[in-house]
Amino acid sequence: MVMPLTGADTVVQLAKDILNNAPPVFSLAGLSMGGIVAMEVIRQAPDRVSRLALLDTNPRAELPQVARNRLPQIDAVSEGGLEKVMRDEMKPNYLVDGLDKPRILDLCMTMALTLGAGVFISQSRALATRPDQQETLKAIKVPTLILCGRDDIPCPVERHELMHGLVPESSLVIIEGAGHLPVLEKPNQTNKALDAWLN
Repeated sequence: MVMPLTGADTVVQLAKDILNNAPPVFSLAGLSMGGIVAMEVIRQAPDRVSRLALLDTNPRAELPQVARNRLPQIDAVSEGGLEKVMRDEMKPNYLVDGLDKPRILDLCMTMALTLGAGVFISQSRALATRPDQQETLKAIKVPTLILCGRDDIPCPVERHELMHGLVPESSLVIIEGAGHLPVLEKPNQTNKALDAWLN
């Protein structure tokens, strides 16, 4: 099942929406913002999550300066500038250089434009007001995979080492030759780690 991160502008409400539509007990994997929401899901309902995978994500609340930097992006997108914001401010931080980089960037742009300005704005607001989840991680009792690309800029390796240190039952996998989107940059290695986590 793939749960949409749409329809709300807070991480708390997005997590509630997922819980309202998920099976009674489930394994949960989240990438980037999906990982942020996944941490809120297990905070709200720890008894319903049997396994957790956190990929290229961040357990900390947004820094005030980063939250402020989202405001001009939101303004630009609300005035029709989604494609420009994605091209100039988002995409340069996503991937390592490689033969597949242009294709993956085009895919990211297509996904962003398909979801549209409203989703960008609501997700930006949710990220800016997200809760810190470090205490949540300390309480996790289920097998947990923490995975990231070696060259992830938005969510660097040290952020994942921090999470690995906080979650008692966790394993840490770092994907070489990948940035923020190892699921697209190095799918075979990422799927291998996910398969081991599920089994």
